[in-house]
Amino acid sequence: MKTRAIYILPLFIFLIIFLALWQIQKLDRSKVTNINEVSEVAKSPPVTELPVLVDTEKDSEQVNDKEITDDYQTLKDRIISKFINQIPLQWNEVVDGVKTKLSTGEKVIALTFDACGGSRGSGYDRDLINYLIDNQVPVTLFINARWIDANFEIFGQLADNPLFEIANHGTEHKPCSVNSKSIYGEAGTNNVGEVVDEIEKNARKIEAIIGHRPKYYRSGTAYYDEVCVRVSEDLGHEVAGFNVLGDAGATFLKEQVKKALLSVSPGSIVLLHMNQPNGDTAEGVIAAIPMLKEMGYSFVLLSEHVLE
Repeated sequence: MKTRAIYILPLFIFLIIFLALWQIQKLDRSKVTNINEVSEVAKSPPVTELPVLVDTEKDSEQVNDKEITDDYQTLKDRIISKFINQIPLQWNEVVDGVKTKLSTGEKVIALTFDACGGSRGSGYDRDLINYLIDNQVPVTLFINARWIDANFEIFGQLADNPLFEIANHGTEHKPCSVNSKSIYGEAGTNNVGEVVDEIEKNARKIEAIIGHRPKYYRSGTAYYDEVCVRVSEDLGHEVAGFNVLGDAGATFLKEQVKKALLSVSPGSIVLLHMNQPNGDTAEGVIAAIPMLKEMGYSFVLLSEHVLE
């Protein structure tokens, strides 16, 4: 028995030592693994849900767009509801509510220039405008949305010049009708909703650029029905017509333009164009203005007098 114990005891001790060493080695490997995991975690961001990054400028624009859209639709719905059952009886350049002259007996006249826009109407009569600036002649400019888009930088320069008053010449240069009338081959607006779009969209476009709404509206072709005029007034625009046809859509020759201008009377509103540089409007205006001054006339903006 003693001999057996002598052999068994060292074996038992060796086994205990082996097991102890194996356990220590296992523990060390576990520590190394944990250290590596910690290292990897340190290298990478924690796996958590990232906050959504907000483009405040873009989101603000979207909110504003929604507010504008909601506001616009509310306005449009109100006006449609107010005017939808009104049936027009008139269709002309002069109908009830169109203002054609200044309410004054003084020898003043208002020169107004239309910029119609579109493929054939987005030109810029630089010679005409430069003459008006050089000679300090104030005028009212009726600007169409399409012309603004085609001449954005020039529009800004004109709007910044106190000689020039900016007025509304519509969004698509449509004759102003609530029941699909047309004139000169140009289709008018079809209903009250389209009238709102034609006037209000350009009004807001102009306001966004120059900081205030235009006070006056003139339709494409200057044709209206009387319901359309009332819609315009509801939108805060006086409808400014004319009593002197200055260049007939920039088709008059120089002498015809001059003759038309020299036919004015106190308080006249003259309709001319600034978007056809190849026409004779500039030459006719340049010839007539010195003669009008000799006749005792001076020039004013529409807003300087009450219109009638």
